[in-house]
Amino acid sequence: MDTENKNQIKSYLTFKLGNEEFAAHVSKVLNILEMTPITKVPKAPDYLKGVINLRGAVLPVIDTRTKFGMPETEYTNNTCIIVLDIDVDGESVHVGAIVDSVQAVLEIDNSQIMPLPTLGSRYKSEFIIGMAKVEERFIIILNMDAIFSVDEITSIVDSNQSVAEGTDAQQ
Repeated sequence: MDTENKNQIKSYLTFKLGNEEFAAHVSKVLNILEMTPITKVPKAPDYLKGVINLRGAVLPVIDTRTKFGMPETEYTNNTCIIVLDIDVDGESVHVGAIVDSVQAVLEIDNSQIMPLPTLGSRYKSEFIIGMAKVEERFIIILNMDAIFSVDEITSIVDSNQSVAEGTDAQQ
């Protein structure tokens, strides 16, 4: 899908981390998976929980709570993995993001998205597009491509390749 068509789509997948609600543009969401056992990756960054097998491919899985500086919590029946398509320097990288629960797909017009207040945000403002007020709640709209730095994605891809090579060697 080209960028112009993506920009015309106003649908966002909303999900919760704790009591806060976030949204990702649907063009970035490839799949939503139930929690599954995650294989740990040695010497991986704290936020990288490990990898899973997704239809024969190795998918790195990050803990979104850890990435956002939130405390870890027990997984529940609602905990799931959102499979994202992240753009890094023009390259498509697939990453799984653990969230507490998926809420809904909402239509949010650009006119509903307000800039972030400048008074001390807990999250890095470079990966937040803004906030949308939907009914009586605020939803933080995320720029999924900006959540990870190039160095972090390189680290994830390197971990992913090490696991994949180890899997190939075992076969």
